[in-house]
Amino acid sequence: MQLHLETDELKLLADLLLEQDQRKYADLVDKVLAHDLRFDTDELEQTGDLLASYEHSLKRQVDQEASPSQREGLQCRLALLERLLERVNEACVMF
Repeated sequence: MQLHLETDELKLLADLLLEQDQRKYADLVDKVLAHDLRFDTDELEQTGDLLASYEHSLKRQVDQEASPSQREGLQCRLALLERLLERVNEACVMF
């Protein structure tokens, strides 16, 4: 399944993958950095799981952030993440 991501979504996905254990996500990192988003079912599920886990973590960060400017930045990142997660979930359903 070919994902169609906006530039900011692609950058966020690449950043998140690069923060992870490279042994586990090496193939996905290579594909994302090469802008080759033709993922198989396992890769889509793995990506969706990673994004869902990060979404949970980011929501906690937003809730705990006291600084309004920091909170606003986290909320923008969360909105982008939710948009990306929605695209991945849609691709999983279509597969």
